[in-house]
Amino acid sequence: MSNLIDALQNADMLEIDGLHAWQFELDDELSQKTDADAEQPVLWIECIDGRTTRRWQFSLSAVRAATHDAQNDIWTLTDTNGSHPLKCFAAFRGDNLDEDGDEAP
Repeated sequence: MSNLIDALQNADMLEIDGLHAWQFELDDELSQKTDADAEQPVLWIECIDGRTTRRWQFSLSAVRAATHDAQNDIWTLTDTNGSHPLKCFAAFRGDNLDEDGDEAP
């Protein structure tokens, strides 16, 4: 992946600070604008850690400045609370639709 925005657009689940999060939102429209306010939030992540809901919010500038460790496939995002390792996962998908000729006799 060339940047974190591309990686997030193809992700189905994230791992942030060692926690798995499938509830996340990337503002695709804002993330593609070149004239957007760099400090405006563009990425929101939420997960459950035991009984505690954890939330992260990252600005456009933080997402654009994220660094990638290609060897471990981990992005590092930095905000006012420090650095956060982030890994993107894509789910394997299949369909249950039969294609022509795949029907049982």
